[in-house]
Amino acid sequence: MPEGRELEAVAFYNGVLGIPRAPKPPNLAARGGVWFERGDLRIHLGVEADFRPARKAHPALIADDLSRLRKRLEGAGIEVVVDEPLVGFDRFYVNDP
Repeated sequence: MPEGRELEAVAFYNGVLGIPRAPKPPNLAARGGVWFERGDLRIHLGVEADFRPARKAHPALIADDLSRLRKRLEGAGIEVVVDEPLVGFDRFYVNDP
């Protein structure tokens, strides 16, 4: 993630997606970035000085109620890009901050 964008990440991952923020170990906290965790889910975002967002590589999350999640994202002003479904899965993409 870009340096100095931690609060935007917290607003998205915790505020919009509802994934609680997790404390970073003290020896890693000085590096910046932010962690989110719920159950077996772990999203650890580190800072990169020359950060460029990946377009092809991406995490995929499974939601219990995809239409509710889509409404929450759109209500927060986040663009939702619908993609063709895979067998057994409807899909859409969003960009995090």
